[in-house]
Amino acid sequence: MGSMGPRRSLWLAVAASLLVACSPVDGSGAAQDGISSPVAVEAAQATTLPSPDASSTEPAAVSGPRTASAAAPTPPATPAPLRQPFALNLYRDGDFVPQYTFDWCVAASIQMAHNLIDDTSGGTWADRSQQGELWEMARARSSDSFNGANPYGWAEVLTASGLGPYSVVSVADYNEALQTAARAIAETGRPVGLVMWSGRHAWVMSGFESLGDPSVFPDFQVTGVRVLDPLYPYGSGQWGPSPEPNSLLSPEQLATQFVVREPRRWSSSLPAGYLLVLPGPAS
Repeated sequence: MGSMGPRRSLWLAVAASLLVACSPVDGSGAAQDGISSPVAVEAAQATTLPSPDASSTEPAAVSGPRTASAAAPTPPATPAPLRQPFALNLYRDGDFVPQYTFDWCVAASIQMAHNLIDDTSGGTWADRSQQGELWEMARARSSDSFNGANPYGWAEVLTASGLGPYSVVSVADYNEALQTAARAIAETGRPVGLVMWSGRHAWVMSGFESLGDPSVFPDFQVTGVRVLDPLYPYGSGQWGPSPEPNSLLSPEQLATQFVVREPRRWSSSLPAGYLLVLPGPAS
């Protein structure tokens, strides 16, 4: 028994040191009994993970082969609009009105313009006495050495009658004149007055056909013109027969009677050209 004393003492000393090393520690690294243990602190430091940086959002790097990002596909080009045949016609049955005398072509054209424009069922303008009154109104607004109604009086009465505004324009080039008239009809929905026979007669252009929509193709080509000649069915021995109301004339057919007007027979500052009584945008 006496020989067991030193071993027992050594074992107790070792056990005591193990108890100290395994004592639990608080968050500060100190032993629960308030004594700092270097072994315990070292163990706590070795097992504590660093806290993540809350402000860092960078993902962890992933090892692996690099791949090139795919380029965005190029959107297909928008195809240009196709130039298709286009047609517009304001005419309806009953819109045509004949001139009741050989002088009243402007007045009859004013009546037809009203009928083409008015879609409120307000009544057709076709009365003979009204036609005479309209002619007197146009003549009073004209400065014409032949004491008739000229294009200015025509335009002013159209405007005064609530069908305008209308104005007189002269276009030097024939095809450009047809384009100008067709574009005005398409944009305003109102007819155009054509000054025919070098200034001696009045027709109404009520519609047209073209290659290309004027609102899409500025260089559209007029292929046909819808006309109303108030002198139908009489016509002229010099200029040719009157086309049937709502006839579709080719530009070549129209050109036999729609010719350049030189401002020699009436007072005008307009240059020589093809005269149009043209509707403008409503104010």
